[in-house]
Amino acid sequence: MQYLSNEQLSISISEKGAELQNIRRNDLQLEYLWSGDAAFWGKKSPALFPVVGGLKNNQYTHKGHVYTLGRHGFARDQVFTVAEETSGSITYTLTESESSLKVYPFKFKFSIRYTLDRDTLHVNYIVENTGDAELLFSVGAHPAFKLPLTGDTTFDDYYLEFSNVENTGKWPLSAEGLIELSPEPLLNNTQTLALTKPMFYADALVLKHMASDKISIKNDKTSHGVEMHFEGFPFFGIWSAKDADFLCLEPWCGIADSVNASGELAEKEGILSLVPGASWNKQWSVSFF
Repeated sequence: MQYLSNEQLSISISEKGAELQNIRRNDLQLEYLWSGDAAFWGKKSPALFPVVGGLKNNQYTHKGHVYTLGRHGFARDQVFTVAEETSGSITYTLTESESSLKVYPFKFKFSIRYTLDRDTLHVNYIVENTGDAELLFSVGAHPAFKLPLTGDTTFDDYYLEFSNVENTGKWPLSAEGLIELSPEPLLNNTQTLALTKPMFYADALVLKHMASDKISIKNDKTSHGVEMHFEGFPFFGIWSAKDADFLCLEPWCGIADSVNASGELAEKEGILSLVPGASWNKQWSVSFF
Protein backbone atom coordinates (compact mmCIF):
# COMPACT_ATOMS: atom_id res chain seq x y z
CA MET A 1 0.00 0.00 0.00
CA GLN A 2 1.23 3.46 -0.87
CA TYR A 3 0.10 6.82 0.50
CA LEU A 4 -0.02 10.42 -0.72
CA SER A 5 -1.17 13.43 1.26
CA ASN A 6 -1.17 17.20 1.45
CA GLU A 7 -2.92 19.60 3.83
CA GLN A 8 -6.31 18.90 2.29
CA LEU A 9 -6.27 15.38 0.82
CA SER A 10 -4.96 11.96 1.74
CA ILE A 11 -5.19 8.92 -0.52
CA SER A 12 -4.03 5.33 -0.31
CA ILE A 13 -3.45 3.02 -3.27
CA SER A 14 -3.02 -0.74 -3.50
CA GLU A 15 -0.47 -2.22 -5.88
CA LYS A 16 -3.13 -4.72 -6.93
CA GLY A 17 -4.85 -3.00 -9.81
CA ALA A 18 -3.13 0.26 -8.79
CA GLU A 19 -6.53 0.83 -7.17
CA LEU A 20 -7.47 3.68 -4.89
CA GLN A 21 -8.41 2.48 -1.41
CA ASN A 22 -9.19 5.75 0.37
CA ILE A 23 -9.76 9.41 -0.47
CA ARG A 24 -9.99 11.57 2.63
CA ARG A 25 -10.44 15.31 2.91
CA ASN A 26 -8.22 15.97 5.94
CA ASP A 27 -9.50 19.42 6.86
CA LEU A 28 -13.14 18.25 6.68
CA GLN A 29 -12.51 14.81 8.19
CA LEU A 30 -14.61 13.25 5.43
CA GLU A 31 -14.01 10.02 3.51
CA TYR A 32 -15.16 10.19 -0.12
CA LEU A 33 -14.40 6.72 -1.48
CA TRP A 34 -16.70 3.71 -1.15
CA SER A 35 -15.75 1.19 1.55
CA GLY A 36 -15.65 -1.81 -0.79
CA ASP A 37 -18.25 -3.84 1.11
CA ALA A 38 -18.24 -7.14 -0.77
CA ALA A 39 -21.92 -7.72 0.08
CA PHE A 40 -22.64 -5.12 -2.61
CA TRP A 41 -19.43 -4.64 -4.65
CA GLY A 42 -15.96 -5.50 -3.43
CA LYS A 43 -13.98 -3.03 -5.49
CA LYS A 44 -13.44 0.70 -5.00
CA SER A 45 -11.88 2.25 -8.09
CA PRO A 46 -10.69 -0.30 -10.66
CA ALA A 47 -8.91 0.71 -13.86
CA LEU A 48 -10.47 -0.80 -16.97
CA PHE A 49 -7.88 -2.06 -19.48
CA PRO A 50 -7.48 -3.29 -22.21
CA VAL A 51 -11.25 -3.28 -22.77
CA VAL A 52 -14.13 -1.38 -21.21
CA GLY A 53 -17.30 -3.31 -20.50
CA GLY A 54 -18.11 -6.74 -21.86
CA LEU A 55 -17.29 -8.46 -25.12
CA LYS A 56 -19.86 -10.39 -27.11
CA ASN A 57 -19.58 -13.98 -25.84
CA ASN A 58 -16.54 -12.75 -23.86
CA GLN A 59 -14.52 -13.09 -27.06
CA TYR A 60 -12.90 -11.03 -29.79
CA THR A 61 -11.04 -11.83 -33.00
CA HIS A 62 -7.70 -10.40 -34.04
CA LYS A 63 -5.71 -11.45 -37.11
CA GLY A 64 -7.81 -14.57 -37.50
CA HIS A 65 -7.40 -15.77 -33.92
CA VAL A 66 -10.17 -15.87 -31.32
CA TYR A 67 -9.34 -14.72 -27.79
CA THR A 68 -11.37 -14.90 -24.58
CA LEU A 69 -11.32 -11.86 -22.31
CA GLY A 70 -13.59 -11.02 -19.40
CA ARG A 71 -15.54 -7.88 -18.64
CA HIS A 72 -13.37 -4.77 -18.21
CA GLY A 73 -10.16 -6.65 -19.03
CA PHE A 74 -7.45 -7.90 -16.69
CA ALA A 75 -5.53 -4.87 -15.37
CA ARG A 76 -7.76 -4.42 -12.31
CA ASP A 77 -6.70 -7.84 -11.01
CA GLN A 78 -2.96 -7.57 -11.72
CA VAL A 79 -0.19 -6.35 -9.43
CA PHE A 80 1.36 -3.13 -10.71
CA THR A 81 4.91 -1.95 -10.09
CA VAL A 82 5.63 1.39 -8.45
CA ALA A 83 7.62 3.10 -11.18
CA GLU A 84 8.03 6.59 -9.73
CA GLU A 85 7.20 8.29 -6.45
CA THR A 86 7.49 11.96 -5.47
CA SER A 87 6.10 14.07 -2.65
CA GLY A 88 2.98 14.84 -4.69
CA SER A 89 2.52 11.96 -7.13
CA ILE A 90 2.96 8.25 -7.62
CA THR A 91 3.06 6.25 -10.86
CA TYR A 92 2.23 2.56 -11.25
CA THR A 93 3.11 0.46 -14.28
CA LEU A 94 1.87 -2.81 -15.77
CA THR A 95 3.40 -4.59 -18.77
CA GLU A 96 2.49 -7.68 -20.73
CA SER A 97 3.12 -11.10 -19.23
CA GLU A 98 3.04 -14.68 -20.39
CA SER A 99 -0.53 -14.98 -19.12
CA SER A 100 -1.73 -11.67 -20.62
CA LEU A 101 -0.36 -12.55 -24.04
CA LYS A 102 -2.64 -15.59 -24.12
CA VAL A 103 -5.75 -13.40 -23.91
CA TYR A 104 -4.39 -10.13 -25.35
CA PRO A 105 -1.59 -10.63 -27.91
CA PHE A 106 0.01 -7.20 -27.56
CA LYS A 107 3.09 -5.80 -25.88
CA PHE A 108 2.30 -2.69 -23.87
CA LYS A 109 3.15 -0.49 -20.93
CA PHE A 110 0.10 0.76 -19.02
CA SER A 111 0.79 3.39 -16.37
CA ILE A 112 -1.49 5.07 -13.86
CA ARG A 113 -0.29 8.28 -12.24
CA TYR A 114 -1.96 9.82 -9.19
CA THR A 115 -1.22 13.47 -8.40
CA LEU A 116 -2.53 15.62 -5.55
CA ASP A 117 -3.08 19.34 -6.05
CA ARG A 118 -4.76 21.00 -3.05
CA ASP A 119 -8.33 19.60 -2.96
CA THR A 120 -8.03 17.84 -6.33
CA LEU A 121 -6.88 14.39 -7.39
CA HIS A 122 -5.57 14.04 -10.95
CA VAL A 123 -5.43 10.57 -12.50
CA ASN A 124 -3.48 9.99 -15.71
CA TYR A 125 -3.74 6.86 -17.84
CA ILE A 126 -0.66 6.43 -20.03
CA VAL A 127 -0.45 3.67 -22.64
CA GLU A 128 2.72 2.94 -24.62
CA ASN A 129 3.12 0.53 -27.52
CA THR A 130 6.30 -1.37 -26.74
CA GLY A 131 5.76 -3.96 -29.46
CA ASP A 132 6.42 -4.04 -33.19
CA ALA A 133 2.75 -4.14 -34.31
CA GLU A 134 -0.27 -1.87 -33.95
CA LEU A 135 -1.64 -1.80 -30.39
CA LEU A 136 -5.44 -1.87 -29.97
CA PHE A 137 -6.90 -0.95 -26.58
CA SER A 138 -9.51 0.82 -24.51
CA VAL A 139 -9.19 2.45 -21.08
CA GLY A 140 -11.75 3.48 -18.50
CA ALA A 141 -12.16 4.66 -14.92
CA HIS A 142 -14.57 3.20 -12.35
CA PRO A 143 -14.28 5.16 -9.06
CA ALA A 144 -17.05 4.62 -6.51
CA PHE A 145 -17.86 7.61 -4.32
CA LYS A 146 -19.45 7.16 -0.94
CA LEU A 147 -23.08 8.30 -0.98
CA PRO A 148 -24.40 9.68 1.26
CA LEU A 149 -21.29 11.58 2.28
CA THR A 150 -22.65 12.72 5.63
CA GLY A 151 -24.85 11.05 8.22
CA ASP A 152 -27.56 13.67 8.01
CA THR A 153 -28.27 13.02 4.29
CA THR A 154 -29.56 10.11 2.20
CA PHE A 155 -28.71 8.80 -1.27
CA ASP A 156 -31.89 10.31 -2.69
CA ASP A 157 -30.92 13.79 -1.47
CA TYR A 158 -28.16 13.94 -4.10
CA TYR A 159 -28.26 14.88 -7.76
CA LEU A 160 -25.85 15.19 -10.67
CA GLU A 161 -25.09 18.55 -12.19
CA PHE A 162 -23.69 18.61 -15.75
CA SER A 163 -21.46 21.44 -16.97
CA ASN A 164 -23.58 21.92 -20.10
CA VAL A 165 -27.23 21.52 -21.01
CA GLU A 166 -27.74 17.91 -22.07
CA ASN A 167 -30.11 16.37 -24.58
CA THR A 168 -29.05 12.77 -24.57
CA GLY A 169 -30.44 9.33 -23.93
CA LYS A 170 -29.03 6.36 -22.08
CA TRP A 171 -27.92 3.28 -23.99
CA PRO A 172 -29.54 0.20 -22.41
CA LEU A 173 -27.54 -2.93 -21.66
CA SER A 174 -28.76 -6.38 -22.65
CA ALA A 175 -28.87 -9.24 -20.17
CA GLU A 176 -25.38 -10.12 -21.40
CA GLY A 177 -24.11 -6.60 -20.73
CA LEU A 178 -24.01 -5.54 -24.38
CA ILE A 179 -25.08 -2.15 -25.71
CA GLU A 180 -28.50 -2.15 -27.32
CA LEU A 181 -29.00 -0.50 -30.72
CA SER A 182 -31.12 2.49 -29.68
CA PRO A 183 -31.00 4.87 -26.70
CA GLU A 184 -33.82 5.50 -24.25
CA PRO A 185 -34.78 8.99 -22.99
CA LEU A 186 -32.80 10.31 -20.02
CA LEU A 187 -31.75 13.97 -20.20
CA ASN A 188 -33.99 16.47 -21.98
CA ASN A 189 -32.70 20.04 -22.12
CA THR A 190 -31.40 19.90 -18.56
CA GLN A 191 -28.22 20.14 -16.55
CA THR A 192 -29.37 18.03 -13.60
CA LEU A 193 -30.31 14.43 -12.87
CA ALA A 194 -31.92 13.45 -9.56
CA LEU A 195 -30.49 10.25 -8.07
CA THR A 196 -32.48 7.31 -6.78
CA LYS A 197 -31.32 3.78 -6.05
CA PRO A 198 -33.95 2.09 -8.28
CA MET A 199 -32.62 3.91 -11.37
CA PHE A 200 -29.65 1.51 -11.28
CA TYR A 201 -31.60 -1.73 -10.81
CA ALA A 202 -31.26 -2.40 -14.57
CA ASP A 203 -27.47 -1.79 -14.54
CA ALA A 204 -25.49 1.33 -15.46
CA LEU A 205 -26.61 4.46 -17.27
CA VAL A 206 -24.41 4.51 -20.37
CA LEU A 207 -23.96 7.85 -22.15
CA LYS A 208 -22.22 8.68 -25.41
CA HIS A 209 -20.67 11.94 -26.61
CA MET A 210 -22.14 14.26 -24.00
CA ALA A 211 -21.89 18.02 -24.33
CA SER A 212 -20.43 18.16 -20.80
CA ASP A 213 -16.89 17.43 -19.69
CA LYS A 214 -17.63 17.98 -15.99
CA ILE A 215 -20.15 16.31 -13.67
CA SER A 216 -20.70 17.18 -10.01
CA ILE A 217 -22.41 15.23 -7.25
CA LYS A 218 -24.34 17.78 -5.22
CA ASN A 219 -26.92 17.97 -2.46
CA ASP A 220 -28.93 21.04 -1.46
CA LYS A 221 -28.93 19.87 2.19
CA THR A 222 -25.14 19.92 2.53
CA SER A 223 -22.19 21.79 1.05
CA HIS A 224 -20.20 18.59 0.48
CA GLY A 225 -19.81 16.78 -2.83
CA VAL A 226 -17.45 15.97 -5.67
CA GLU A 227 -16.68 17.49 -9.06
CA MET A 228 -15.22 15.34 -11.84
CA HIS A 229 -13.51 16.68 -14.97
CA PHE A 230 -13.09 14.26 -17.89
CA GLU A 231 -12.24 16.15 -21.06
CA GLY A 232 -11.54 13.84 -24.00
CA PHE A 233 -13.49 10.81 -22.73
CA PRO A 234 -16.27 10.14 -25.30
CA PHE A 235 -18.24 7.62 -23.24
CA PHE A 236 -19.47 7.74 -19.67
CA GLY A 237 -21.03 5.30 -17.22
CA ILE A 238 -23.03 6.10 -14.08
CA TRP A 239 -23.63 3.11 -11.83
CA SER A 240 -24.39 1.77 -8.39
CA ALA A 241 -24.92 -1.78 -7.16
CA LYS A 242 -28.45 -2.55 -6.07
CA ASP A 243 -29.31 -0.55 -2.94
CA ALA A 244 -25.64 0.22 -2.22
CA ASP A 245 -24.41 3.47 -0.69
CA PHE A 246 -22.12 4.58 -3.48
CA LEU A 247 -22.18 6.10 -6.94
CA CYS A 248 -19.68 5.39 -9.70
CA LEU A 249 -18.79 8.13 -12.17
CA GLU A 250 -16.96 6.41 -15.02
CA PRO A 251 -15.22 8.27 -17.85
CA TRP A 252 -14.35 5.83 -20.63
CA CYS A 253 -12.24 5.79 -23.75
CA GLY A 254 -13.98 2.68 -25.00
CA ILE A 255 -17.30 0.95 -24.44
CA ALA A 256 -18.88 -2.50 -24.23
CA ASP A 257 -19.64 -4.40 -27.42
CA SER A 258 -23.01 -3.75 -29.00
CA VAL A 259 -25.49 -6.57 -29.47
CA ASN A 260 -24.58 -6.68 -33.17
CA ALA A 261 -20.80 -6.32 -32.76
CA SER A 262 -18.74 -8.16 -35.35
CA GLY A 263 -16.26 -9.40 -32.77
CA GLU A 264 -13.29 -8.00 -34.70
CA LEU A 265 -11.21 -6.02 -32.22
CA ALA A 266 -10.21 -3.46 -34.85
CA GLU A 267 -13.92 -2.79 -35.57
CA LYS A 268 -14.94 -2.42 -31.93
CA GLU A 269 -16.72 0.85 -31.09
CA GLY A 270 -14.37 3.28 -29.38
CA ILE A 271 -11.25 1.16 -29.87
CA LEU A 272 -7.98 3.11 -29.81
CA SER A 273 -4.78 2.30 -31.68
CA LEU A 274 -1.10 3.12 -31.34
CA VAL A 275 1.70 2.51 -33.79
CA PRO A 276 4.91 0.93 -32.44
CA GLY A 277 6.79 3.30 -30.17
CA ALA A 278 3.85 5.70 -29.74
CA SER A 279 2.23 6.70 -26.45
CA TRP A 280 -1.20 7.96 -25.33
CA ASN A 281 -2.08 9.98 -22.23
CA LYS A 282 -5.49 10.94 -20.87
CA GLN A 283 -6.41 12.57 -17.54
CA TRP A 284 -9.49 12.73 -15.36
CA SER A 285 -9.65 14.76 -12.15
CA VAL A 286 -11.86 14.97 -9.11
CA SER A 287 -12.17 17.83 -6.66
CA PHE A 288 -13.67 17.19 -3.22
CA PHE A 289 -15.65 19.73 -1.25
